[in-house]
Parts: sequence; C-alpha cells; structure tokens
Amino acid sequence: MKSYGYILFLTILTIFMNGCKKQSDCPDPMGYQQYGEPFSNVPATEDMVMYEVNLRAFSQQGNLAGVHQKLDHLASLGVNVIWLMPIQTNGGPLNSPYCISNFYEVDEEYGTLEDLRTFVAEAHSRNMAVILDWVANHTSWDHPWIDSTGWHTTDVQGNIIHPSGTNWTDVADLNFDNTALQEQMIDAMRYWVLEANVDGYRCDAADYVPFDFWQKAIDSLRSIPNREIIMLAEGARTDHFDAGFDMNFDWNFYNKGKEIFNQGTPATHWATLHQYTYGSIEEGKHKLRFTSNHDECAWHDTPIGLYGSLDASIAAFAATLFYPGVPLLYTGQEIGYPTQLPFFSNLPVDWNYGQSTLSRYQQLMEVYKTYDVCRNGVFEDFSSTDAVLFKRVNNQETLWCIINTKNNSHHINVPNELQGVHLVEELTGQQIGFSNTLELLNFGVYLFFIE
Repeated sequence: MKSYGYILFLTILTIFMNGCKKQSDCPDPMGYQQYGEPFSNVPATEDMVMYEVNLRAFSQQGNLAGVHQKLDHLASLGVNVIWLMPIQTNGGPLNSPYCISNFYEVDEEYGTLEDLRTFVAEAHSRNMAVILDWVANHTSWDHPWIDSTGWHTTDVQGNIIHPSGTNWTDVADLNFDNTALQEQMIDAMRYWVLEANVDGYRCDAADYVPFDFWQKAIDSLRSIPNREIIMLAEGARTDHFDAGFDMNFDWNFYNKGKEIFNQGTPATHWATLHQYTYGSIEEGKHKLRFTSNHDECAWHDTPIGLYGSLDASIAAFAATLFYPGVPLLYTGQEIGYPTQLPFFSNLPVDWNYGQSTLSRYQQLMEVYKTYDVCRNGVFEDFSSTDAVLFKRVNNQETLWCIINTKNNSHHINVPNELQGVHLVEELTGQQIGFSNTLELLNFGVYLFFIE
C-alpha cells in the first residue's frame, strides 16, 4: 500500500504538470530542469541489445570521454542501450565504484556533469539509450547521510552496520523503513533523468531493497512526462516485475550454460529452464541474459576461461543471443579479451586485440538486429544432449538455430520439417541440404532463415 505522503506527492505532480504542452514547459516539482530533449527512440524491451561499460577498463583515460570516442564501435554491434557502471562520487578504502559518497555528483575521475550530458546526447544521436548503475542498498561510510539519524541500519547497540549476509564492509547499509531516506533517494534518481537526460537505471543489489521502495521509485520516475524509462534489476526476485522493472538478471540461465559447456550437462536443460522461467513472468517482461559481466570477469574469469576456449565462449554467447531475452555484452568481450578486468582499479583494454573475434561478434549481432524473428519469434525446442536446436517463428519468418556445445564434430538428428529442405546458412553463405542427420563442427554455430 502506498503511503499518504506518496499519494500526495503524485497528486501534486499531476496538478503541476496539468496543461503543459511540452516537457520544457513543465518544471519538475523537485526543482530540476529538463536538460535537452527526452530520447524518443528508447527500444521496446524485447528489442534491446545492452552493453555494460566498465569505465576504468574501457579506455586509457578511464572516463566518459574515452567511451564517447568509441560510440561508433558500440553502434557497430547493434547496441541500443548503454549501461554505465556507477559514475557518482565514490569513496571507501577499496576504491569500489559501488561505494557511493554522493548520489548527486559525477566523480571527477570520470569527468563532469557536462561530460555526461555530452555523452548522453551523442549516444542518443546514434539511437542508443543510456542507463546509469544505481546503488540504492548502501552508501560509503563517509556519505553525508551517515549523519542523518535513522537513515542507516543499526545493530542492537545502535551501531551502523554493513549489509547483512555480505562481506561488503566498505559500505553502510541503508534503512528503507525510513520514509525521509526513500524520498531523498527518489529525488536523486529523478535528478539524473532530468538534469543529465539519462533513460533509466540498472539497479544494483536489487534483491536487498524492499519491494515498496522500488514500486514507489519506479512510479515516480515514470510520472515524468514524455519519458520512456528503462528499469533493470540486478536480482532474481519475482516481485521485481510487479514493482515495475522491465527486466532482471537470469543467473540461472548463465549458470546452466556453464554446466552445459563444461560439465556435460545435456543441452536440453537450457530449454527446460527457459520455459520454466518465462512461464512465471508476465508478457512484455524479460530476463537479461549474458556470458559475462563486471562481477564474473573480475572475480571469476573471462568468457574464454569460463567456457573453456574462445570458440566455446562464442558458441555460448550465440545461444544466449538467439534464445528469447535481452542480450548483454560486457567491456572487451567482443574482442575475446583474455585478461580479467578489475573495476576497483584501472586496467585499460587494448582495443587492437582480437579483430577477427570482433568480426565474429559483429556478424552475429548484424544477423540479430536484421531479422525481427530473432527478437520476437515464438520459441520451440528440438535440442539433444550435445546440441542446442530450436526454432523461432514470427509472422512469415522462421529462424532455425543450431549450436554444437561440444569440442568435437558429431551428427545430430534433424527435425522432420527440415528434412529434404535446402537452406543457406546465414554466417557462411553455404547452402545446406538437410537429410535426416546433420554434421556439426566443433562448437559450430548455424543459423537458417525461412521467409
């Protein structure tokens, strides 16, 4: 149930906006001004291709300007949503970007508010939305809110504590029972949408933050007129969608993929998991699917190490890409960068590395963005123990996706409806005539379209 104060807030907001014909005519009731024109081409959730930027690794400069210089590179991958890891002022002994000391400032390490505004405008000009990483669960120990009584969680002795059940000792847990804290946090989230023209948030550690806050915050953000707001929850709670999130993370799908490629788990398990997962969420909501992100790359391994080889990692990515869901690419993944990337320190990617790998990723992404069925087709599975095999159908288009999950060639049984059919494989241009079996090369990826 929404609080009386929050209902009053939305009522005032509605009255305040009444009669405004365009965004610039409608000052924000919290006093912020809309900078620039709201982005009018925010993609539908099912059409999103997301790229996570580790600012400390993405360029030699380690800042927003360094990412700005490679926006055309991101566009070449079909990216239409850029996720920036935290850009706010951070503190603490570990130099973690998730240890926020001021929710309203760009850390000078990354640039200025003007740099962010310029970056967002340039991304928008290339039809790419920009979302910020939002750390709602905790603050640094030197954050000004530490001095606000009752804004952080305390133990029985009244001492502020770090998030329970974690080893995140560099941060102080926030107390979401405090209404004043909630209102201030929502104010900060509205600030960046209006003052920097960003398009939404990836919400860190979303499972740790109460449902009521997320619902209140998302309602407030979506009350800003003439805006399409993207909301991604880093978490797996089923109530994220009820709160208003568009997507959350599919850790189960990611972990199952590693089992399939490394432990001999049958490829059929992916489809079973997918159908169970999507059977429990409402239409229009989606799972973010990935083979790497900042946590996995920093603490565990690169995709090459996680899946056993470069070819295996690309095969795993292709399966993740063409399954239903929202695909994610992480900094350096597209060139097969072999080095684990920290995010508590700077280690720039050498973008001259892996140009042949980049071509392979670009080719997959070009196919994905060219055919609508890749993003919107109804899924039907024909997988076997050692191969992913599914089709997706949308109107008059059909995609057949076949992926060998093994490091050896072998034959698979072909579905009846493909037998006797001749099709051109999209990645190689080779014409293939289907009999009752088909030979797959080591970690081979095969895409066929019927229009």
